[in-house]
Amino acid sequence: MSKKVNIISDHVISALGNGSKSNFDKLIENQSGVRIDKSGKFSPNNLPLGSINDDFVSKWKSDNNLSSEYSRFETLCVLSVSEALKDTSVDISSKDTLLVLSTTKGNIDLIDKHENLDKLNLWYSAKKIAEYFNAANTPKIISNACMSGVAAILYANWHILAGNYKHAVVVGADILSKFVVSGFESFKSLSSEICKPFDRDRDGLTMGEAAATVVLSLTNRGEVSISKGATANDANHISGPSRTGEGLFQAINHILDKNDSVDFISAHGTATPFNDDMESVAFHRAGLNTVPVNSFKGYVGHTLGAAGVVEIIFSIWSMKNNTLIKTYGYKNFGVKEKINIIDKNYKKDINNVLKVASGFGGCNVAMLLEKND
Repeated sequence: MSKKVNIISDHVISALGNGSKSNFDKLIENQSGVRIDKSGKFSPNNLPLGSINDDFVSKWKSDNNLSSEYSRFETLCVLSVSEALKDTSVDISSKDTLLVLSTTKGNIDLIDKHENLDKLNLWYSAKKIAEYFNAANTPKIISNACMSGVAAILYANWHILAGNYKHAVVVGADILSKFVVSGFESFKSLSSEICKPFDRDRDGLTMGEAAATVVLSLTNRGEVSISKGATANDANHISGPSRTGEGLFQAINHILDKNDSVDFISAHGTATPFNDDMESVAFHRAGLNTVPVNSFKGYVGHTLGAAGVVEIIFSIWSMKNNTLIKTYGYKNFGVKEKINIIDKNYKKDINNVLKVASGFGGCNVAMLLEKND
């Protein structure tokens, strides 16, 4: 029997609150953490955004005596990793453990602060996080657009299977900033309402922020393990996805064979016209039309480098509770190929989950998770 890497612990802090269970309880209730932001901090327009409660973060930082040298982004990473490690024996200060950071923009909110420019580099944040935990190994960074989170977990999985480490801690994080929000506004890709993935009236995505951590182990048993994974790049366009879903289809096709079953697909589901159509085409080409599929973006927003980690954790909790969560914002079918979009919560035995993600530059990733016997 081939070796499998287990996901033994997880943590999420998002617009839905702090802790994986707290987040999942809100998903069960179909509550969105997205609110209309009228502060003008991120945009002159009133936009729906998935924001983390700053009062909670400040209190956690104070209670845990975290130095003021740690930025908001770095604080969220330290918070999430600390919480995920609490009930495990995994030690980042051991040579057996790898620390991986997944992010797209890191400390980009400091760009106008006229501080030490090194702080804007992703290596700087990774080093600060590693220093907090006295990491024995140099931390690794995966920054590959919006598929970063899933790719980071696959990267750690491959290292463990290769015998380089026994454990890995993968933290994905990104925060809301004027820089990021204005960038997506320039693409005219933001909706004025909470996003509507796969809906015929969808008109753009909703931004959010989060930090999420999974702890991987080859020696410690968990309820869920990583079965397979692959990445593929179709180099279609700097920002637009392939109309034929080529890269995503190739990633899925590489890991699935006739003996594999899929009980649920956690889609990227950004609610942009092109992304959702592309995913429906890729799922159709892969013969997955009847498999239940959802998007979690309406609950927390698109959290960029954190999204893949957040949504894998939500999928794991769906597996553990044998509960499929509806796609928030979806009402009327509106994508190119017929797929089985989840429009209400319901119970189902979930033994295998296909998680996919896509990003700028034509990058795509697919991962198959399985429930351990």
